[in-house]
Amino acid sequence: MPAASVRLRGRACGQPAQPSPGTWQHGCVTAATHSPLFPRVPDSADAVLEGLDPEQREVATALHGPVCVLAGAGTGKTRAITHRIAYGVRAGILQPSSVLAVTFTHRAAGEMRGRLRHLGAAGVQARTFHSAALRQLQYFWPKAVGGSLPRLVDRKVQLVADAAAACRIRLDRGELRDVTAEIEWSKVTQTVPAEYPSAAARAAREVTRDPAEIAQLYAAYEDLKRERGVIDFEDVLLLTVAVLQDRQDIAEQVRAQYQHFVVDEYQDVSPLQQRLLELWLGGRENLCVVGDASQTIYSFTGATPDHLLDFRTRHPGATVVKLVRDYRSTPQVVRLANGLLAQARGRAADHRLELVSQRGPGPDPVFTEYTDEPAEAEGAARRIGELIGAGARASEIAVLFRTNSQSETYEQALADAGVPYQLRGAERFFDRPEVRKASSALRAAARFGGNDSLLDDVVDLPSQVRAVLSGEGWTAQPPAGSGAVRERWESLAALVNLAQDFTAASPGATLTDLVAELDERAGAQHAPTVQGVTLASLHSAKGLEWDVVFLVGVAEGMMPITYAKTDEQIEEERRLLYVGVTRARERLHVSWSLARSPGGRANRRPSRFLHGLRSGSPAAVGRSGAGGAGGVERGVSGPVTASAAPSPGRRQRNPARCRVCGRTLTDAGEMKLMRCEDCPSDMDEGVYERLHEWRGEQARRSGQPAFCVFTDKTLMAIAETVPEDAPELARIPGVGRRKLDRYGADVLAICAGRDGAEGKEQD
Repeated sequence: MPAASVRLRGRACGQPAQPSPGTWQHGCVTAATHSPLFPRVPDSADAVLEGLDPEQREVATALHGPVCVLAGAGTGKTRAITHRIAYGVRAGILQPSSVLAVTFTHRAAGEMRGRLRHLGAAGVQARTFHSAALRQLQYFWPKAVGGSLPRLVDRKVQLVADAAAACRIRLDRGELRDVTAEIEWSKVTQTVPAEYPSAAARAAREVTRDPAEIAQLYAAYEDLKRERGVIDFEDVLLLTVAVLQDRQDIAEQVRAQYQHFVVDEYQDVSPLQQRLLELWLGGRENLCVVGDASQTIYSFTGATPDHLLDFRTRHPGATVVKLVRDYRSTPQVVRLANGLLAQARGRAADHRLELVSQRGPGPDPVFTEYTDEPAEAEGAARRIGELIGAGARASEIAVLFRTNSQSETYEQALADAGVPYQLRGAERFFDRPEVRKASSALRAAARFGGNDSLLDDVVDLPSQVRAVLSGEGWTAQPPAGSGAVRERWESLAALVNLAQDFTAASPGATLTDLVAELDERAGAQHAPTVQGVTLASLHSAKGLEWDVVFLVGVAEGMMPITYAKTDEQIEEERRLLYVGVTRARERLHVSWSLARSPGGRANRRPSRFLHGLRSGSPAAVGRSGAGGAGGVERGVSGPVTASAAPSPGRRQRNPARCRVCGRTLTDAGEMKLMRCEDCPSDMDEGVYERLHEWRGEQARRSGQPAFCVFTDKTLMAIAETVPEDAPELARIPGVGRRKLDRYGADVLAICAGRDGAEGKEQD
């Protein structure tokens, strides 16, 4: 066996037996998305592993065969996979040029490359799926097809507009965006135009046009691309798949180059990306995937967690490592996040991870009910102002909402409070094209309204605004679906609502007065806000974190959103709220309002997702038989049978409580002992000494560190419990099925006062 392999197996379990200050047990492991880059390159492969917790170290040292990392929010997944790659490179097991790491954003890929450089693993390719595919397509196109690769189209929407014109179908700007999104979804799910109507129905796609008409536009769009000799973003993946399928020689050349693959955010992989990954692999199993089914929030784009959830079925020999130590959030925030998922249903919920905070305690989440939306926004702005006044940085505070149309109220409230802000993932309200166009229409009506037939039969200001904006697409009832048409309607509806509120405050106001108010508001909200509070939709907040998070508008109709009808859509809304909760490091404020506007009917109620999680709310019935603790599951050889397949039902974990004082335990070491560190111990010293000697002998026989047999805390827990049979021993944290099979007979013999046998040989 090569020396590197021997060293790898000897360190496969975790960190050094006697951790020195600065290792994970002393609190120096930080969250993946909030950790500074290493100040210096580690001087050895072993130094790369320093500071990793046991599960992260399992990831870093599992370099062969399929590996699936189920990583909860804030558990350091990027840290684990970058250290895995770096350890393999520094130990001489992986060649940098043979590794391809893929993720979903250029920001994430750049962060990964930066971390790898600081770990001494420069030269590893870290790219998005599209970037990696485009490089291969550009290189192999002359050989596979001839000539140069067709031009990548800059503005897909314009091509869709041209296709609509060719079909004599009129589409406004919002409908163009929606049809474009449907074409993109079709391509990433490998759906051809003729199959779109049936596929859209199966997927319960909410569309604003007839599916047959969208299929016609899709076909015309594809014809137009061919005529003009251009390709789009999705074609990059489709054509790469086609080349690798049709040209075995090219496929073998790619596979000779890349022999080890790492895929981040695997729950967001589309069927097309999964097909490309399979072609890259070519039947090999040197694959490591990382994901969390509970953070699947982009299914409307074609993403599916099925590939992550089916990984063990496709790869029966896979090693599965669960990261549940949350280094980002306080126990109070984590408790709310866990409670939110405890109520979940569906397949993703069966694989949920129960997070365990590694941080010190913080304030409880604050739940606040307001009379109306403006009061809710003003309340949030006031609290934010107080936090900033107390020394908090504005850039470490975020206001997260379900839809972009909610931003205007909070922009105004923060501007009125003198709090700087910045928008992420959304245009400023008054910068949105539909708002600018609507403002122009209102200005024209104010100036020339006497000549506008639309205003002949209306007298009050709100009716005038509704009449003008009806020409811009506003209707009394919201449109179906969740795309750009709905977002545009919500922007126009916000202007209608603003007119109503303005009239209530100034009964004699005219259309000219309202236009002046709009101009004043727009001007006040365009101040420089580089270091301001972040305003973001929940979708755009994925992958980010702040010290303080305000989750606003958490009411029925908004969370879950009104157009979420099916069980699957409702559960995705729950996961979206979970993502929002887990963005908070220290403080979390959750709020909702009973009415839309002051004096309005108070007919709203807080989100069903909060039931049982806040004081005074109806008790929620949590799931039984779901969830999972951190740790490692080794793969089986051969097909997965009913007995070998992991069973969600046997991994339920209730909150760990001290068996002496009853306090809820969050520290990993205390959870192993099942008591607080400072609570009295009833450990059998004789049993502990015999276990300690036996462990040392086992470590010498297997050539591995003593802690890989059992940690000190596990030995203490055994000596305190003194189990009499295998089921009792198996209930002790740190004694998994593998160690029970290997060492159980010896441990039970020692506990019974007999000498332990030699134990089974190392696998």
